[in-house]
Amino acid sequence: MDRRSFLIKSGALVAATSSSLAFPAIIKAYNRKPTIRVLGTHVTLQETIRQRAEHDLGIHIEFYPGGDAEVLFKASTNPGSFDIYEQWSDSIKILKMADAIQPLEIKKLKYWQEINNLSKLGRLTEHAPIGQGDAPHKLLYIQADGSLGPQATQWVSFLPYVHNTDSFGYNSGVIPKGIPYETESWSWLLDDRYAGKVAIVNAPTIGIFDLALAVQAQGLMAFKDISSMTRDEIDALFEIVVAKKRRGHFRGVWTSVPHSVELMASGEVIIGSMFSPAVRQLISQGIPCIYAAPREGYRAWHGVMCLSRECHDERKDAAYAFMNWWLSGWPGAFIARQGYYISNPERSRQFMSDSEWDYWYAGEPAQEALKEINGAAVVHPGEVRTGGSYAKRFENVAIWNTVMDNHEYSLLKWNEFLLS
Repeated sequence: MDRRSFLIKSGALVAATSSSLAFPAIIKAYNRKPTIRVLGTHVTLQETIRQRAEHDLGIHIEFYPGGDAEVLFKASTNPGSFDIYEQWSDSIKILKMADAIQPLEIKKLKYWQEINNLSKLGRLTEHAPIGQGDAPHKLLYIQADGSLGPQATQWVSFLPYVHNTDSFGYNSGVIPKGIPYETESWSWLLDDRYAGKVAIVNAPTIGIFDLALAVQAQGLMAFKDISSMTRDEIDALFEIVVAKKRRGHFRGVWTSVPHSVELMASGEVIIGSMFSPAVRQLISQGIPCIYAAPREGYRAWHGVMCLSRECHDERKDAAYAFMNWWLSGWPGAFIARQGYYISNPERSRQFMSDSEWDYWYAGEPAQEALKEINGAAVVHPGEVRTGGSYAKRFENVAIWNTVMDNHEYSLLKWNEFLLS
């Protein structure tokens, strides 16, 4: 679809989300520190990160976090409202289609040579499957004709940085603890035993795959290519999950990490789509939440940091400085303690203790209690990270977050699901 069609029909997406983000005007800073506005999600737009970046870079930084669908709509329809956009790689196609971002010059990315093969080739180890869908390298480089592709050039559409494998979280105080890669299964999301206690992320390009993996794992239907569903397959999928929803199977949907934490902490939800920081927060509150390692494989994502087409001059320089700062070591160590990975991990290793590195990256038992960023102990001695090492997790990718060819049609069906 063209830009005009995208902007008109994305209205369906707004119907399912809040568009309450407000952006103050930026005054050009001739005699003061430049200010950059970063639009994205709660995953990385955290106050501790903002304060540290301001201190290290000597610039003003404003964070505008929101729900996935909300911030993507804002960025794609109003590129003048932000300088940097950060979210997942599945947003790249939409932002490019909307002409909302500008290419990045590799020569201005200080740590480019350190970025690992997962970002550049789609896999960490030689024999690891890449996984279906939009692996990050497929969307990384700006090709000669302006399209996105895997062939290396001197221009990229995004800076690869934070990434992880996602699945679902469950309260093991209610649901018996499963065995990673053996008994834990996406099918649990549709298990009748958990009816009324299930939550799904309200992000059409993410939640649809959580549901599709669950339906397929239940044996209710199969997809020829789950990353590129046909209209008939989308219809069949939503016929199944809408029927489930009308029978009260789903407690609801969540739009942010704090929202997902509240749902499980309150006891309203015992299983559902979840991101890693939410699991850590719940554990720090004493709730035995486990992040599953599904036998069918993970839904993987790769964080992208993009530059608005309206970002120029001193703000553009400051934006590049902020992007480079993200790969400078400290930020990667900070987000590792929340279960996330960075695209040049060796630089972050010096900011982590041996025990932290061994647990978060190497998949080895914790030698001591490990603390979350708020100081609460979330890992006990002898504990092994669910899913194992960095390499092990990315050797078990079923699908990457993806914008399908039938994305527009899937939005309509997603909204029907929400309103059913």
